[in-house]
Amino acid sequence: MKSLLPVGVSLLRALALVAAITFIVFLLIRAVPGDAVDVLAAQGDLTAAQQAAMRADLGLDGTVTEQFLRWLRHAAAGDLGQSSRFGKPVARMVMQAIPATLAFAAAAFALGLALALLLALGALMAPRSPLPALVEAINLWSIAVPTFVAGMVAILVFSIWLGWLPVIGNMIAPIVILGLDIAGQLAKPLLEELREARLAPHVRAARARGIHPALIALRHVLPKAVPVLLALSSICLASLIGGTMTMEALFGLPGLGSLVLNAVNGRDYPVLQAVIIVLALGVVLINAVADLARRLTDPRMRA
Repeated sequence: MKSLLPVGVSLLRALALVAAITFIVFLLIRAVPGDAVDVLAAQGDLTAAQQAAMRADLGLDGTVTEQFLRWLRHAAAGDLGQSSRFGKPVARMVMQAIPATLAFAAAAFALGLALALLLALGALMAPRSPLPALVEAINLWSIAVPTFVAGMVAILVFSIWLGWLPVIGNMIAPIVILGLDIAGQLAKPLLEELREARLAPHVRAARARGIHPALIALRHVLPKAVPVLLALSSICLASLIGGTMTMEALFGLPGLGSLVLNAVNGRDYPVLQAVIIVLALGVVLINAVADLARRLTDPRMRA
């Protein structure tokens, strides 16, 4: 129980951070000139009286503090409000978008994790092969090349020049791009941890007994790197949220990214606020689960 106490403290601190982010974002969103009524007025012929009535219906006629307190009161009761642009319940719109984003993020993370493990283990067992240089190259690529830029290049090359993939609705390119980015973040630190774990006395004893290097790597070396892999994975998952939304907006994929893009274009405050809360809670949950998993797998943290 004592080992779980720091996790609870960290979780409470993270929830307080989510509340602070929610309030700050609420203020920043409304600092942008224009609202949903202005967008609708630009698309049609609305009189000043009609615009004032619409603002009153949407709850946009009060001060920012009044709007936040009203929104907070409804959100505490589970009501995230109605979309200012489409008139639909925000909670339903967000829940319909979450599965597509989760499936996309899970596919990209699984690809990146598998590729990182293969590269790190291969470079560990074959240090004189091209694999160590490939680990360095993919790590440099993940640092130097933003995923958004890689996505635009993929559209230009594979969709426009070669015509192999569609521009809208293409899932292959964004999954590969994000998977390579995750693999680049994981492979090099994992390889360094594996090299250090290989120097442990029990690993040297296993090599002296003539056990196959592949079995040594899987049974004795890789388990020692699990805590580091969990820590790195939590960081990658948190950053994957932003990358997933960027790719969804760029490739026209259904999910939270497209929902946010439409909300920004339409000044749809309730949708933006709800998505930001979901993303912030997602980051908190990922970090809390990863922290708990590290404490359960690493005896040093339990101590």
